[in-house]
Amino acid sequence: MQLESLSWFPGHMTKTRRMVASEIGSMDAVCEIIDARIPRASRNPDLDDLTAGKPRIVVLNRVDQADPKATKQWAAWFRAQGYAVLEVDAKSGAGVKQFAPAVRALLADKLRAYEEKGQVGRVLRVMVLGIPNVGKSTFINKVSGRKTAKAEDRPGVTRGKQWVPVDKTLELLDTPGILWPKFEDQQVGLKLAFTGAINDDILDPENMAIAFINHMISRNPDCLRNRYQITFDTIEEPHVILEKIAMARGFKKKGGEPDLERAGKILMDEYRGGKLGRLTLELPEDIDVMLEQKKARAAEKAVLDKERKKAYNNKKKK
Repeated sequence: MQLESLSWFPGHMTKTRRMVASEIGSMDAVCEIIDARIPRASRNPDLDDLTAGKPRIVVLNRVDQADPKATKQWAAWFRAQGYAVLEVDAKSGAGVKQFAPAVRALLADKLRAYEEKGQVGRVLRVMVLGIPNVGKSTFINKVSGRKTAKAEDRPGVTRGKQWVPVDKTLELLDTPGILWPKFEDQQVGLKLAFTGAINDDILDPENMAIAFINHMISRNPDCLRNRYQITFDTIEEPHVILEKIAMARGFKKKGGEPDLERAGKILMDEYRGGKLGRLTLELPEDIDVMLEQKKARAAEKAVLDKERKKAYNNKKKK
């Protein structure tokens, strides 16, 4: 499944990037909402440049669907990067009451500076950013106590910016979900597809389910065994396991063949609905592995480029 070629970066995302660039100067801080199930994959790598080094609070959303131990590991990792961190389940509202105090703690020095200037009660402005389908609008509605932000944040749905007051001295700027133009790591694209951040209409459900099974074989194969009451060895091919899931659910085509497309859709729906258990698809330690792989690829490319240049120069001399 070649995710790099998918048309998942519609025009409104380019407009959102321009809007962020034009508004960031007036912001006191940035709130980055990420999916606790895929904390690395659900981070937009362009945000560091777009937000111009503004103080940041990272909100790990959907912690109710993520592995609790993994969530704690990620929270510690983000704090080590210098970010404030909040663990929430925006849908139920768990943890959201800590948001306003966390923002004020993050901006304590700025608030003291305002007070020294006699600007007591000055409104703090926080830009809320995140990829599509990460739960930004649900989070904002819970924090503000009103249904101001549009709760539906499906990939490809265009929304404009919205100012949402939390209290007399805190306002949030809600923004449309924004992805980035190209995946450097194929696994990032796959994990975004697994969680629904990329529109399912442009993906093959059978292939996506097979990729998901392949990922879970090494992470947590028991979540598949227990949910579908099937048996398999971790050396089995993912498509064979999908066939077993189809047969276990009675999904058959004419002639008795397993309906892999239907089984794939059900598998991904049940994963997204939390029916496979509390699963985190990546850990902080994976970042070190990814960086080492990236470093190795860069070193290999440098050697090849040097050899090509040497061969070209030798050819010119002849």
